[in-house]
Amino acid sequence: MDTIIKAIVFLPLIGFLIAGLLGTQIGAKASEYVTSGLMLVALALSWFVFFDVALGHEEMIKVSVLHWIQSGSFDVEWAFRVDTLTAVMFVVVNTVSTLVHIYSIGYMHHDPHRPRFFGYLSLFTFAMLMLITSDNLLQMFFGWEGVGLASYLLIGFWYKKPSANAAAIKAFIVNRVGDFGFSLGIFCVFVLFGSINLETVFAAAQSYLPPEGAEAGEAVITLFGMHLDKADALTATCLLLFMGAMGKSAQFLLHTWLPDAMEGPTPVSALIHAATMVTAGVFLVARMSPLFELSPDALTVVTLIGAITAFFAATVGLVQNDIKRVIAYSTCSQLGYMFVALGVGAYGAAIFHLFTHAFFKALLFLGAGSVIHAVDGEQDMRYMGGLRTHIPVTYWMMFIGTIALTGVGIPGTVIGTAGFFSKDAIIESTFASHSVVSGIAFALLVIAALFTSFYSWRLTFMTFHGTPRASHEVMHHVHESPQVMLVPLYILALGALVAGFLFHDYFFGHHYAEFWQGALFTSAENEILEEYHHVPLWVKWSPFVAMALGLFTAWYMYIRSPETPKYLARQHRGLYQFLLNKWYFDELYDFLFVRTAKRLGTFLWKEGDGRVIDGFGPNGVAARVLDVTDRVVRLQTGYLYHYAFVMLIGIAALVTWMMLGSSF
Repeated sequence: MDTIIKAIVFLPLIGFLIAGLLGTQIGAKASEYVTSGLMLVALALSWFVFFDVALGHEEMIKVSVLHWIQSGSFDVEWAFRVDTLTAVMFVVVNTVSTLVHIYSIGYMHHDPHRPRFFGYLSLFTFAMLMLITSDNLLQMFFGWEGVGLASYLLIGFWYKKPSANAAAIKAFIVNRVGDFGFSLGIFCVFVLFGSINLETVFAAAQSYLPPEGAEAGEAVITLFGMHLDKADALTATCLLLFMGAMGKSAQFLLHTWLPDAMEGPTPVSALIHAATMVTAGVFLVARMSPLFELSPDALTVVTLIGAITAFFAATVGLVQNDIKRVIAYSTCSQLGYMFVALGVGAYGAAIFHLFTHAFFKALLFLGAGSVIHAVDGEQDMRYMGGLRTHIPVTYWMMFIGTIALTGVGIPGTVIGTAGFFSKDAIIESTFASHSVVSGIAFALLVIAALFTSFYSWRLTFMTFHGTPRASHEVMHHVHESPQVMLVPLYILALGALVAGFLFHDYFFGHHYAEFWQGALFTSAENEILEEYHHVPLWVKWSPFVAMALGLFTAWYMYIRSPETPKYLARQHRGLYQFLLNKWYFDELYDFLFVRTAKRLGTFLWKEGDGRVIDGFGPNGVAARVLDVTDRVVRLQTGYLYHYAFVMLIGIAALVTWMMLGSSF
C-alpha cells in the first residue's frame, strides 16, 4: 500500500517533469499521452485506495518519505497521511484531473504550447495531492502554495493577453492575503500545542481547554497586541486558518479573483473549480475540524461567511452574460454551502457536497468549453441561442449538469441527482443545528437555491433554445466536439446523476461513522443527524420549491416572454447595474487598495527615491563634483600671465605660512 500511495502522489510530478523539461524534444503528442497516461494510472490507484480505506476496513495509513526539518522542539517529517478524507480527495482530484487531461487533447489541439500546458496541469495535480496527503501543517502549506503557483501559471497561460496576465496576478495577490492568515495560524498552532504535526495537535486539543465553567486562565499568547487566554487563543487560531481557507476557496471579501480566473483555458477552469484550488479551503477546515469544534465563535464566523457567500455569488450570477462567469459564480455560491455545513458541524455533509459538486461542476465547465469550441470561441450567451439541434450531445450533457447543480429530485425518496442529495443535506442540517446564526443561514441558502435554479436554466435557455443570435457564418460552422472531448463528459454525467444516491449513506447517512473512521470530528454530527431526519416537512420541500420556482421563472423570462428581462433591467437599472458590476467590489478594492498603493508607490518613487535618496545621494554627490570641476575648469584660461600670477600667490601664501609657523 505504501508504494501505491507514493505512486499516486508522484506520478503527476513525473508527468510534469517529462512534459516541462523534455516537451520540446519529444513533441506535443508525446507530452499529451505521457501526462494523460500517468494520470490514468494514478486514477486507477486512487479508486483502489478509496475502496480499501474508505469503504474497506483499512485503518489510517501513514507513509514516511523522508526526515525534513528538526530544530529544537520543532520536528517535521515528510509523510503521507491517508485516511477516509484523503481517500475521498484522491478520487475527486485524480478523477477530474485525468478527465481534464484527456479533454484538453481535443480542446487545446491547435495551441502551439501544449507541452507546457499539460506540464502545468500535472504540476497543479501534484501540488493538490501534496496538500491533501499532508501529515503536518508545514507540508500542507507547501502544497497550498504549490496550487497557488500552478493556478498563476495556468490562469495566465495565454500570457500575450493582457487580461490573462492581470487575472493571474490578481489571483496570486488576493491569495497571498489569505495565505498570510494561514501562515499566522500555523505559527499559533505551534505556540499553543508545541507541534504542527496533525496527530500531536489533535491529541493535545482534546484536553487543551479548561473545564466548562472554569475561570479564564492567564494569557498564553499575544497576538496583534492582545493578550489571549486559551479559549480566545484557540478562536483566533481557527479564524486565522479560516482566513487562509477564505482566500483559496474564494469566500466573501476574498472572492474577487475567482471570476477573473476564467481568462485561462476552459479545462483550467474545470480543474480549479471542481477539484483543486477552491476545494483546498474546504479540505483545510474539514481536516482541522477537531480544532474548530472547540471554538463555537469561529464556527459561527464560518457559517455566516459561507451563507453570505452563497447568497452574494448567486445574486451576481443572475445577470452575468459570459457563460463561464455564470458557472464561476455558481462555484463561489456552492462553496458557500460547503462552509455553512462546516460551520454548523455537518462536516460529512460538506465533504459530500464537495464530492458531488466535483462531478457536475466539471461537467458544466467542460460542457461550456464544448459550446465555446463549437461557436468559434464566443463566450457571450447573448450571441448564442438555438444550439440544441446543432450540438445535441453537448446540450444533453449540459442539461444533466444543470439538473444536478439545481438539485432536481423528489424529497423523501431516493430519486434525485447528485446535487439533490448533498445540497438538501446541507440545508436541512443547517436548519437542524443549534448555531446562533442557523436561522439566517438557512434562509440565505434557500434563497440561493432559488437564484441558482434561475441562472442555471437561464444559461441553458439562452445558449441552446430560442432563435440563433450568432452570425450566419458562425452558425454555418457550428459542429459537435470530437469524442476525445465528449467521453469525459459522459463519465462526469454519470457521476452527476448517481454519485449522490450511491454514496449518501456513507458520507452523511447511516454508515457515516464507519465510513469516516475518525477522519472528521463526527461527535457533533451525531446530534445533527438525529434531528436531520426529523426536520419539518416544509424544510425538506423548501429546496425543491425554490428549484421549481427558479426553473419556471427562467422559462417564462427567456422562452415564453424574452422581452421581460430587458423591461425589468430598464425598470430597475440601479439594481441591475449593482448586480452586473458584482456589488462594485472590484471598484471598491481598486479605490481602497490598488489606487492607494499606486499613489504611495508614486510618492516614494518621486519624493523618496528621486528627491531624497538620489537628490542627496549619488545624484547629489555627482552634481557637487560637477560644480567644483566647472569652477576649476574656469581657471584654465591658457594665458601665461594668469598662471604666473597664481604661482606668485601660492609662493606668497607658502612664505607667509612658514613665517607664521617659525614665530610660534
